[in-house]
Amino acid sequence: MMIGSRKLNVRSIRWLLCFVLMLVFTSESMLKSVYAEPVIEEPTLTSESAVLMDMETGTVLYSKNAEKEMYPASITKIVTAIVALENSSLDDVVTVTKDARNEDGTRIYLEEGEQKTMRELLYGMMLNSGNDAATAIAEHIDGTKERFADRMNQFVRDKAGATHSQFRNPNGLPDPEHYTTALDMANIARYAMKNPVFREIVSTKTMPWEGKEWKSMLSNHNKMLWNYEGATGIKNGYTQAAGQTLVTSAKRNGMELIGVVLNAPSSEDVYSDMTKLLDYGFNHFEVTTIFNQGDSYTSEVTGGERKYKASEMIRAVVPMNGAHYVDVDSDGNVNVTSSIGTIPAGRLDPIAEEPAGLATAKNAGTSSSNGWMWAVWFVWLLYIALLVLAANKIIKKRRASKMTYYSYEESAE
Repeated sequence: MMIGSRKLNVRSIRWLLCFVLMLVFTSESMLKSVYAEPVIEEPTLTSESAVLMDMETGTVLYSKNAEKEMYPASITKIVTAIVALENSSLDDVVTVTKDARNEDGTRIYLEEGEQKTMRELLYGMMLNSGNDAATAIAEHIDGTKERFADRMNQFVRDKAGATHSQFRNPNGLPDPEHYTTALDMANIARYAMKNPVFREIVSTKTMPWEGKEWKSMLSNHNKMLWNYEGATGIKNGYTQAAGQTLVTSAKRNGMELIGVVLNAPSSEDVYSDMTKLLDYGFNHFEVTTIFNQGDSYTSEVTGGERKYKASEMIRAVVPMNGAHYVDVDSDGNVNVTSSIGTIPAGRLDPIAEEPAGLATAKNAGTSSSNGWMWAVWFVWLLYIALLVLAANKIIKKRRASKMTYYSYEESAE
């Protein structure tokens, strides 16, 4: 019977090991399903360079050669327009010079000596892409296109953080030293769209034009305004050197995006690529509130707790139907991690102690994180309970085996 008992113990141990291995593999599979993120397939673009950015937070959702220096063509006029809006009055009367009158490329047919308001020239430049209007604006503000270009370069560095761009003229006509990047243009456009007058101009589809040489109806060249639901701006461009370029903004379901496409092979390609970019953003991402203004957050630190308070609302872009996790470091910096990476979302202010009645941190990330954490803990607790039951069963069998052995010994006497 001792041998039989040992066989029983060996079989029991083997059974237990098999059971543990089964639990390990099963738990790994279940954990993978808990951690699994929805697969987000990025769009395939024909354009050489592109960026998709969330307007509110500045989060980049897609990039392709985002920091490659490229020729911008007429999307240069985005810079000219916002510089003009911040350095002149809309009611300024601008006198058209001979150089402006004779500017190359697309024109609104200004006449030398003709006088137009800054407002009219901005519409003529942004809707009909008038190079003559861009030159007239630059000369009015700084006397020459060259001095105005210097202002443009300083402006985009200081106001939009565009450090890989250099502009040599206000209209985007070819120049080997006139370049930008998709990321810079997205940041410039994001800054410009915060100006309500700029936003109004670039969202305008048509406008009557009364000029000395030309009377017509200006029609916005950005076809996205006509063909894409929710489009709010901004500007297209083309030269042989730059190819087709396009910057477009669009808003749906409380989320506004900026797309930049540079050097598309054709007009059809540039609009197809932009549509793919914006659809990708709206179909897979959303902006969520991480902290409301006044929310508090308590962080466990060595020796106690550290308390923080949100002085303003903090929001972040996260994948739709995907988990995201919120972390607050010792300095109060809020980081949101999801399938698109770890994104700095804002900063909380440290507080000495939590005032009575302050709500705990309200954010989708925390609740989302808690959901999967509880699921994981439940799975492991269930496994531990099963292990305990299995061990208990083995112990009972061993006890029963011993009793059978003792009973056999007694009967043998």
